[in-house]
Amino acid sequence: MCQESSDRERRRAWVGADGKMDVHLDVSTPGYVGRLEVVEGPTGRRVRSASEKARIAAESLMPGSQVTAVARKHGATRWQVYDWRRRLRQGQLALPESREPLFAPLLVEEAPSPRPPTKPPKSTLAKVEIVIDGMVIRTTVEVERLAQVIRAVRASR
Repeated sequence: MCQESSDRERRRAWVGADGKMDVHLDVSTPGYVGRLEVVEGPTGRRVRSASEKARIAAESLMPGSQVTAVARKHGATRWQVYDWRRRLRQGQLALPESREPLFAPLLVEEAPSPRPPTKPPKSTLAKVEIVIDGMVIRTTVEVERLAQVIRAVRASR
């Protein structure tokens, strides 16, 4: 009988007056809670649809985005986002049609008509002074031919 009454008391501690399970607190004094932490927001395991996973993975692939920041924004871990990215690349996840990448149409303009041939530009002349054994030669030379003149003067020495 003594055993039965202690079992009944134990069951009463777990089952409240409304017949539902109560939270069992390991405290010595019944009804006393030293510290109670209230967690707000969604907790536990989240169930995400394949399209939501694909959308989050695509967001992490955008230029300038960081996987960690995207994961934190959506309440996921970075490893989940990396896994979703891999599955997206392998074709196991597909973006919804509204999120598929769009390409701009290619517009090709006609090539401009060739310009009529023009006269070649006049070559630029350079004034040159060549000093050889006290003798000075002043002349003008086309810039394109200046290197040849310098080689010729060096070879003459």
